[in-house]
Amino acid sequence: MLKRWGKAGLILVGLAVTLMATPALAQQIKWDMANEYGATTYHGDGDQYFSKALKEKSGGKIVITHHFGGSLGFKSKDQFDAVGDGAIPLANSYIGALVGLDPLFLLPSLPFLAQNLKETRILWDVSKPYFDEIMAKNRQRLLYAAPWPQQGIWSKKPVKGKDDLRSVKIRCSDLAGITTFKTLGATPIQLAWSDVIPQLGTGGLDAVFTSADGGTSAKFWEHVGNFTDIYYALPLNFIHINLKTYEALSPELRKAVDEAVRDTEAHVWTRPVTRVAENYEVMRKNKVNIIEQVSAEFRADLAKAGEVAVNDWLKSAGDRGKNIVAEFKKRAGRN
Repeated sequence: MLKRWGKAGLILVGLAVTLMATPALAQQIKWDMANEYGATTYHGDGDQYFSKALKEKSGGKIVITHHFGGSLGFKSKDQFDAVGDGAIPLANSYIGALVGLDPLFLLPSLPFLAQNLKETRILWDVSKPYFDEIMAKNRQRLLYAAPWPQQGIWSKKPVKGKDDLRSVKIRCSDLAGITTFKTLGATPIQLAWSDVIPQLGTGGLDAVFTSADGGTSAKFWEHVGNFTDIYYALPLNFIHINLKTYEALSPELRKAVDEAVRDTEAHVWTRPVTRVAENYEVMRKNKVNIIEQVSAEFRADLAKAGEVAVNDWLKSAGDRGKNIVAEFKKRAGRN
């Protein structure tokens, strides 16, 4: 079991056992929270909002120590295993990386399925009961889901159409992205976030498929000077806690956690629009060429390639996937 966590596993197991075994004896409960992404990213901001809210709601009885940028040695998939096994109490994880555990984890990353923040929320509301069940089976409790701002293409050369992607080595974060960009003629490479900057620096990548937010937090303009906003999807991260850790809390403290979750969820689901505007301002100051609107021809090419990824996913997700998509389209008025 420890092999899944890497070299930090043994130390964290001892830490987690201590924290989980003695909450009733300690005046203050201290949780370590892992996040593969940096403190200044959208999800770093959300984590800090949550820890502040939780400290206030619990009267200072629960305090979170953040470990950003994969500093515990975990990527998102490792974090999921570590939380489930009790090596760390909670984490913020990109769920597209968890598709090997269950095909449903790829749902929020499907290209052009949910086409704006409102539809992303509808898709999440429809699928949440399914994810709650998956998390419980993996000894975890889902606290809340948080969207990324919409995705686009950071690149060395401007990307205005399909021809500009031919043979371009582009980083993708999940299987849906790999399928979509391969269909478009690019050379997609699946990489964890921590591996992106080294690859950009050594020429291993020509482009990165991520949000304006992700690129801004990592100062991508030091390596690539263009960003094309294709509004592909608003993928989700899960903020999840070990089930025993949550259930060991007193009713009073569980209430504090739940209230902090509600406050934070409201915050992270309203911030993407203003966050994108803030990112664009910083990007322009750093001479990034931003293409905010793509041509109708390029949009059609993107949509056609995206259909390949969606159809592949529907085959793997079975009836659950078909039911979720059908209900989503009904609620979104797509029928």
